[in-house]
Amino acid sequence: MDEVFLFINLSGGMVAALPRLCVLDVSCNAQLTQEVDTGGFRELVSSLSHATSLTTLRLQACGLTPDSLDALGGSLRCLPSVGELDLSCNKLLAGGLSRLTFHLAHVTHLERLDLHLCCLTRDDLEALIQVLPSLTALTELDVSSNKEVGGVVHSLVSALPVTQMRRLPFNSCYLSNESFTALAAVCRRGCLSSLRALDLSYNSLVGDNGWCSLFAAGGLGSLEDVDVSLRPSTSAPCSAWLPALLRALPQMPALARLAMQRWTADCQEREQLRYCLKKRSVLLEWDPDLQDTSSACKGNSQESLEESQPEE
Repeated sequence: MDEVFLFINLSGGMVAALPRLCVLDVSCNAQLTQEVDTGGFRELVSSLSHATSLTTLRLQACGLTPDSLDALGGSLRCLPSVGELDLSCNKLLAGGLSRLTFHLAHVTHLERLDLHLCCLTRDDLEALIQVLPSLTALTELDVSSNKEVGGVVHSLVSALPVTQMRRLPFNSCYLSNESFTALAAVCRRGCLSSLRALDLSYNSLVGDNGWCSLFAAGGLGSLEDVDVSLRPSTSAPCSAWLPALLRALPQMPALARLAMQRWTADCQEREQLRYCLKKRSVLLEWDPDLQDTSSACKGNSQESLEESQPEE
């Protein structure tokens, strides 16, 4: 057997005995790093130097701390083949990411880095931004659910190896109009032209001008999946920026899914969007309970819809 997968809590000795191990997933073991002082976690990560075939390392929700990152960082230097590193849902590592980023530059094949829900501080993000230009193989970066991201969007995106980026979730990042202006500027330069998935959901601080500027910027021609949904507890009208989206859709030929949960619009606007997307078999996710079901809505004709579409 060429590949070995392990998804259990294990000791360092077991890892050393599996030199062909390619996927190590010890996620959701909060007690894993509680034994750092006694050598438990350090023993595990130090043994990774024997797992030279390792391509995926997942340490999600393992209670990682800055001290844990010290131990992990040294081992990463011995794992140049790792293509996926998942450190998500480790809220205690906040303020210590620089202890890891110093070593990340040696992981030359890293394609996917997951740091969502890690309570990253501004200093953590600045340290990440410094190392991003060295991660030339990176195609996916998940920093969602970190509220400080909103203030560094421009620097973050500008530091990415943008020519091959495929997935960039910014959901629950406290993005603002200023954040979107910075993101729109990056899109306008064509820096995200290869992006396939863009998640901007749960960013209720973004105003109408922010959404308009993003869709008007262009430069997102490869997008297949877009999510701009609001939180379940909120709703807001999209009438002010929907025309900008309608004008942008012809420049998104690869689009397969558009999620707009909790956004409200009048019946004509909804039908315009539905008709535009139906012609291309794009899946539209929009709350049916927020739909205007008035008789005037039902009376709209197909001809009037066609006349109201932006030219393609």
